[in-house]
Amino acid sequence: MDKKLNNKGIALLMVIWILALLSVIVGEFCFTMKTQVQIVRNVKETAQAHYIAAAGVNAAIEQLIQQVLAPPSARAADERDEADEAEAEEVPEVQWRVNTQIPAVSFGTGEYRVWIDNEGGKVNINLADKTILRAMLDGFSIEDSEKDIIVDSILDWRDKNDLHLINGAEDDYYLSLPEPYECKDGYFDSVEELLLVRGVTPEIYYDGLEKMVTVVPREKASFDKKDSSKKEKKKQPDYNKLDMNAIPPRLWAALPGMTQEALDLILEFRKTQNFRSPRALAEIVGPEVYAGIAKYLTLRQTPYFTIRSIGTTTDSSIAEGIEAVVCISGRLEKKYQVLQWKEGVPPIEHQMTRPGDLNKLTANG
Repeated sequence: MDKKLNNKGIALLMVIWILALLSVIVGEFCFTMKTQVQIVRNVKETAQAHYIAAAGVNAAIEQLIQQVLAPPSARAADERDEADEAEAEEVPEVQWRVNTQIPAVSFGTGEYRVWIDNEGGKVNINLADKTILRAMLDGFSIEDSEKDIIVDSILDWRDKNDLHLINGAEDDYYLSLPEPYECKDGYFDSVEELLLVRGVTPEIYYDGLEKMVTVVPREKASFDKKDSSKKEKKKQPDYNKLDMNAIPPRLWAALPGMTQEALDLILEFRKTQNFRSPRALAEIVGPEVYAGIAKYLTLRQTPYFTIRSIGTTTDSSIAEGIEAVVCISGRLEKKYQVLQWKEGVPPIEHQMTRPGDLNKLTANG
């Protein structure tokens, strides 16, 4: 009798152990399945967010084509002399304005948020001259000697010869570095290339410089130029002037004579409308401030735009970003051309700096 009870006890113990083992296996299986389901869901939501962001880029391109190629005021401006245009050109009111917050747009199972910049509001490091390059660097708290080094080194990097300017750098400097490389002696292909230039530190670059510069176009002779007549040459953009409706706040703050009050007023004005004439800006900032910044400003927009689109899906924290540099031109077969396409960009920051940040901008340079 005792032997039978003992056998039953052993059998019961084995069953308990088997059930416990099965429970562990089932629990592990459930956990694995849950993890795999979550992975699949994340992949699905990431793909959805990506294509929603791509839809935002395409929607922005469509809007820009409509706005740039046939605005009524642009046709009127073409009939004016350039001097009259600078004073009287009207900028059309548009739904998707550059350098301003654009409301989120629902699309499919989520929404996209788009930010559009016109590259004419940035300093073209391929074509700008020494004066505006130096003005740009005045927004950073660095010594004048360091500014001279950066400006001359940018000019040396992009010129075709191997003769360095007084404060610049050519092969002799770059080849003497711990990790040597040659001076490019050619136009910049990307903004990131500035990090290779003498004097441009990561601190300066990531603390604002990258948002103040552009590399498009690379040459003054635009590919969509109709002819070589004097009239057409006259219409070529002046790359030493900035589109006042597309200047980033950090660059506004760097312009000579800019004050905190003037910056606040400019940013507040730009939230709801575009500048239609230089006179409108002068009335806002006052004659003294305007006198210092006037020579750097224009209302002429370039055909080059940077579009940043962030796509999200409903009830998901996943966001996917795409940044594209596009050219909008009637000379192009499709009316546009994508020059750069970058995926995995971070969420859009609030580009329009809040009033009261001028001191912070210049101090953090």
